Amino acid sequence: MSDRAADGTESGLSDDAFSPVWTDDDRPRIPRVAAEREALTAYLEYYRATVEMKCRGLTPEQARARPMPPSTLSPHGLVRHLAGVERWWFQQNFERREVPFLFFTADNPDLDFEPPPDADFAADLETWRAECAASREIVAAHGLDDIARPLDWHEDVDLRWLVLRMVTEYAQHCGHLDLLREGIDGRTGS
Repeated sequence: MSDRAADGTESGLSDDAFSPVWTDDDRPRIPRVAAEREALTAYLEYYRATVEMKCRGLTPEQARARPMPPSTLSPHGLVRHLAGVERWWFQQNFERREVPFLFFTADNPDLDFEPPPDADFAADLETWRAECAASREIVAAHGLDDIARPLDWHEDVDLRWLVLRMVTEYAQHCGHLDLLREGIDGRTGS
């Protein structure tokens, strides 16, 4: 990191003034100049890659850990939740596909954040990856101005709104994953 600002002046910041970076950070770079679709999808892909990175190397036991009481969040629960959110917004709401809910039943609506004892972290990561792939296909097949009416709303949304909604969902939960990972094994970094 340089201590020079973009305009060439001294910024006054040293490398120690910035968050640590993960040594195995392989997330895609977000373009600094981009068209609207490219910028929106780049941010969403960056946050998806952050989830992948923050979960990398966790054992199933670590993934189930809830190291930040009184919060009951765990990496495993967040992965299950994000898989369900991907399906809910893109498949069930935007394209109105007839697909079942993930990790949700009428008797137990919290199966995402509260994985049952037999839930398999590796399998749930694969489910999340598959949901992300389905969402990517939907975004690629539609224009940002395409409109849908969510199942439980009384107003329309366009795909632009939906992608921004997902960016905010991921940003929130990536912050949670930062804290959880630090509590699990002390690993930090943005």
